[in-house]
Amino acid sequence: MSWIREGELNLIEKLTANILKSGPMPKHVAFIMDGNRRYARKRQVERQEGHTQGFDKLAETLRWCLNLNILEVTVYAFSIENFKRSKDEVDGLMELAKQKFIKLLEEQENLEKHGVCIRVLGDLTLLPLDLQQHIARAVVATRSHNKCFLNVCFAYTSRHEIANAVREMAWGVEQGHIKSSDVSEALLSQCLYSSNSPNPDLLIRTSGEVRLSDFLLWQTSHSCLVFQSVLWPEYTFWNLCEAILQYQLNYRPLQKARDQHQEDQAIQQLEADRACVAELIQHCGNGNPLDAQRRQEALLQYTASREERVQDFLCALQHKRDSFFTDLTSQAALI
Repeated sequence: MSWIREGELNLIEKLTANILKSGPMPKHVAFIMDGNRRYARKRQVERQEGHTQGFDKLAETLRWCLNLNILEVTVYAFSIENFKRSKDEVDGLMELAKQKFIKLLEEQENLEKHGVCIRVLGDLTLLPLDLQQHIARAVVATRSHNKCFLNVCFAYTSRHEIANAVREMAWGVEQGHIKSSDVSEALLSQCLYSSNSPNPDLLIRTSGEVRLSDFLLWQTSHSCLVFQSVLWPEYTFWNLCEAILQYQLNYRPLQKARDQHQEDQAIQQLEADRACVAELIQHCGNGNPLDAQRRQEALLQYTASREERVQDFLCALQHKRDSFFTDLTSQAALI
């Protein structure tokens, strides 16, 4: 089954989509695709068939999203916690993922046509090497596409991601890219696996579970969370419309909370910069207090230098991450 399905909405779906699009629409939607195993039990089929049907539903959902002008989708494909499942099920999921990434590589022309950029977020070192290589080839092959984005969270949990972001900042300090005083909430956000994406506007979990299961905990603090009872393989266009409607009904308070958080972050950063400048003046000054204008000049100079350090660090971090995928692709080419 193709990752990207061709085809328009039917007449009733188009009408509904046009009505929805007259209101505020989410630009980035995240899915916890839950219920594949329960679907398999319900249909009395093998678990692997449930997971296969779940992937097919993802392809169909991506088509709906494209028709609704939702140009970024993030999906929870495999949690680090899933490694605790039976060996047969984990092996089956690894094989399914391998098949689907091979299929994706065969569809490069279709992905290029739609401009789909595939990103895989998680600790890929936990995966079998051949799967890492197939993933890397898909990521590298679509890296330059920029019309729409599919983020696949694989070997992922949010706590692991946050801990990794802290390690990345520590690496930046050790390498001399940044100072310890440059570490902030905003910088941590830029060190997450998802740093190239805006935070999700809407997060949807299926199957009736009402928890996040360690998915995008940092990124969804101001997202609309919608929990739906339908099993993922049975998800419909109308379920998606219902979730979008809930987002629209809650849009104003969500946007207000986001705006307030951005203002608070800016104030916190300004206060942190002022504290650093005051400390520098105390250590480097001749004992004479600076007037207001010179203090302001010192603050502007410090802020500019901090921003330059942070950008240099983020460029180095992105290079390190890009090199990981490029190196895996090169290894695969030699086999």
